[in-house]
Amino acid sequence: MRLASLALSLTALLFAQTAHSQSYPTDPITLVVPFAAGSGTDAVARVVAKGLSERLKQQVLIDNRAGANGQIAAQFVASSKPDGYTLMMTTNTPHSANPGLYRKLRYDPVKDFTAITRVGELPFAVVVKPQLPVKSLPELIAYAKAHPGKLSYATPNSTSLVASETIKRLAGIDVVGIPYKSSPQALTELIGGNVDMYVVDLGSGAAMIKAGKVRTLATTTVKAVSTLPGIPPVSQTLKGFDVTSWNGILGPAGLPRPVVDRINAEVLAVLSDKGVQEQLSQLGFEVWPSKSPEEFGKYVTDQLAHWTSMIKQAGIQAE
Repeated sequence: MRLASLALSLTALLFAQTAHSQSYPTDPITLVVPFAAGSGTDAVARVVAKGLSERLKQQVLIDNRAGANGQIAAQFVASSKPDGYTLMMTTNTPHSANPGLYRKLRYDPVKDFTAITRVGELPFAVVVKPQLPVKSLPELIAYAKAHPGKLSYATPNSTSLVASETIKRLAGIDVVGIPYKSSPQALTELIGGNVDMYVVDLGSGAAMIKAGKVRTLATTTVKAVSTLPGIPPVSQTLKGFDVTSWNGILGPAGLPRPVVDRINAEVLAVLSDKGVQEQLSQLGFEVWPSKSPEEFGKYVTDQLAHWTSMIKQAGIQAE
């Protein structure tokens, strides 16, 4: 009797999930962004959300839940109902770096989420305030060695922190880190001359870079960035350096597979649009979607191991 009752319950649950998936979405969808408005991730999320809204015939609303290096957003999404109406445009900060930066997290970056699709990569660049008398990364390193402990760098996110600390380690320089709450705030402080150096994402920094408000010395990717012609990679000066921020869409653990497949298919369709690609290119973003949710899930796991290793090598102590 109990087995029959259980079978009926499971059948009813499966039927309900299938019916929900077939009609999905019937309400607006919330896309949670772990950083403030104006950040690179926010800019990418808004482009993707607009395309999804048009395809799904439902609003995809951006919810900026900045704070604690993305932990606030990740905790919120992890504890949300797995129905496809709360998603997250995540990055390497909450899902790759935080486990190595913090002794305790209130979420598991793999087990508490359902991988849907990788969106792409957001290159970063090493920039300095215009007043600093350096025009290249080797000149910056030489200047820092001549003035140990006198220079400072901004760090509003894990990519900036890990990249800056890795440069310090590889170059053998003493530069002081100053934490900021958001990328726009860090960039404003750099332009104002209150901090000397900043590894900035191109999403939030491209306009100021093009306007010459900051001096760009290098990019953090192994290959040169097409939107920054003539700017060499850090790896030309510091061999083996490669730090890139990735973006992808996740849902809470337990998201029904039909819903995962629907979101995945629609995101891929959005990213294949030439107009969307052009918009993202203007942000310095490189579209690089995963082929399947499984591929993205493996990528998240692999990146967690990669960033954990980089953080240890950089000598960064977990808080």
